[in-house]
Amino acid sequence: MAATVTDYCTKHSNDVSNNTMELWDWTCDVFEDADKMSSPLQGATMEFLAEWQQPKRVLEIGCYTGYSAVAWYESTVSTQAEIITLELDPKMIAASRRTFDKYQLNDRVKLIEGPAQDSIEKLTGEFDIIFVDANKEGYEGYVKQILDKELLSAKGFIMCDNVFARGMTISTDANPGLPAKVRPYWTENGKALRRFNTFCKNDPRIDSVLLPLYDGVTLIKWKPSTATPNGVNGTSGFIKMMD
Repeated sequence: MAATVTDYCTKHSNDVSNNTMELWDWTCDVFEDADKMSSPLQGATMEFLAEWQQPKRVLEIGCYTGYSAVAWYESTVSTQAEIITLELDPKMIAASRRTFDKYQLNDRVKLIEGPAQDSIEKLTGEFDIIFVDANKEGYEGYVKQILDKELLSAKGFIMCDNVFARGMTISTDANPGLPAKVRPYWTENGKALRRFNTFCKNDPRIDSVLLPLYDGVTLIKWKPSTATPNGVNGTSGFIKMMD
């Protein structure tokens, strides 16, 4: 039923571009774990949010083959947003660079290689959209680091993907059809993401909502009380409600 619903929603939502769809098909053909990539429907969702948000800077933690970076790039033409994407895996770095060269994205997309924690520590300024889709045991640390460094703009939001971990976050019995080959991997991810969900619920600086979309999506923003008239702890801007 879930696949039927997704197919229906995809057919009745905005289409992604030919380039984005071509990259999605190529990734599915080349990579065995292509199910880690965002779906066309999720790509359309990301583009919708970016067009609404009108970001000047986008940060993504986890690049894979560059699919989400293409979505951010194409949906921020009006603001010419700077897009910074972080990746550790040499195989995915090569695939992402292929994507950025093929679709001529290098004018606004910067790929930073290495451990995300180290890369985040070196970042400065603020980002209006932050997309977290990397190693799941790192989610809590990445988001905490982003908040501590105030990398999220007053009007911005963080979007964390795969928070359900194929259902393993909710219960190890939630997905009996999960292949045995990947079950241990997603089971461990589920444990880490349960801790992450507790962190999001309890951190007094943020509002968060965990949505039953795709493989679970968490949206995070600063609490209104976190912002001053001059912005987050004195930076510029006002909190933009996500309600």
